[in-house]
Parts: sequence; structure tokens; C-alpha cells
Amino acid sequence: MNDSSVPPQSVVRPTLFELLRAFAGVSVAAFGGALPWSRRMIVERKGWMTAQEFNEAFALSQFLPGPNTINFAVVFGSRFAGAPGAAVAVTGLIGPPLVIVTVLAFLYERYGGQPALDHVLAGIASSAAGLLIAAVAKMATPLLSKRWNAALLIALLAFAGVALMHWPLPYVFLGLAPFSIALAWFGRTP
Repeated sequence: MNDSSVPPQSVVRPTLFELLRAFAGVSVAAFGGALPWSRRMIVERKGWMTAQEFNEAFALSQFLPGPNTINFAVVFGSRFAGAPGAAVAVTGLIGPPLVIVTVLAFLYERYGGQPALDHVLAGIASSAAGLLIAAVAKMATPLLSKRWNAALLIALLAFAGVALMHWPLPYVFLGLAPFSIALAWFGRTP
């Protein structure tokens, strides 16, 4: 029986210090857009998860209440080192930004009325949006590499419901979840 909560033996298991350092590096490098950097660090650079495993863990993180990236840090950290791993990953993810935001708050209080600051903040927002689009494109690649599958249909229906029809996300989720589960159940191979 394959337990997906336990990493395969071939995967390199990070130490607690490596988890702290990796998530702290992600939080500083990706200030405001941690998902693309998390994926790059975990899948592409460290090889701690496959792209499929990352997508599954992130999907679970989106289902749980709270911020997706924090949920992902908990899921990822606990997968490799239990509760201490989850605590270390979350500390690495929120510690450095907490310090940076506190310093920036003091600076904004003093220099916030400068017109040039508005242009800087607009540029930062644009780059964060670009990073998010890039992450979505990378995460969607496995879905689109197959000719046709149920995941693509569910994604298109969710997009239509939320973006085009302006239906509330919880209603779209409640409507599509049973449909998605049924498609996955009947589409699995014995």
C-alpha cells in the first residue's frame, strides 16, 4: 500500500535546518509571491518532490482553511519531519517577511507621501502578477500534456463559473467537487 504522506525512499529527505533555510530563502526571494519560488526550490532545484507530488500537496493546501502558502509549508514540512518540520517550514516562511514588513512600515510612515513610491509599488504588484501567471502555467503543464482529461474540464468549468459567471467560489467548489470526485473515481485504472 502506498502512503502518499510518506516520501518515497529515493527522495532526498531535508534536515530541519535545510527546511528552515529553504523556506526562509523562498520568503525573502518571493516576497508577495511565494508559490512560484516554492515550486522552483522544491521541485526543480532540490528534487524533494516531483511536479505531480507538488501539485497534489498544493491542491490539499488550497482545500484547507487559511493561506495556501502557509498550508503548503505545513503539509510539506510535516511530510518530511512531522510536527517539527511543519513548525520549521512555517517559521522560515513567515519569519523573514515579518521582520521586513515591520521595517518597511516604519519607512512608509516616514516617506509614504512620496509620489515615486506609488510607481515602485505598482511595479512590484506587476511583477508579482507575472510570477503567479508563470506558476500557474508550470502547474498546468502536466494537465495539458495529455490529450484530454477530467482535470482540464473541471478547471475550465471552475474558471467559467468564477471568472465569467461571477458565481461565489464556495458555490462553484461545492458544485464541482462531487463531479470531480466522480470523474476521478470512474477514470482511475484498476
